[in-house]
Amino acid sequence: MIRERASVSSEFERMVEQELAELRVGLVIKGLRQKKGITQEELPRRLRTTKSAVSRLENRSGGARLETLEKGAHALGKELVIEFR
Repeated sequence: MIRERASVSSEFERMVEQELAELRVGLVIKGLRQKKGITQEELPRRLRTTKSAVSRLENRSGGARLETLEKGAHALGKELVIEFR
């Protein structure tokens, strides 16, 4: 159904791709946090934010500011790299 609608509407396809990209970012953050053994309570302290903000970031990072992603990467011992293809 999604493929059919995407083939008809380029705007719909763009929106789906954006949602998937945001979901991937959240999954990467969650995976890194878990791999590092950092709890959902500890990461917000490191970022100086709330647990609900981290949960939103992990579950759907839409609307996350670049600064927040950079802080998250630093707190997880990683470097944020943005790439245009």
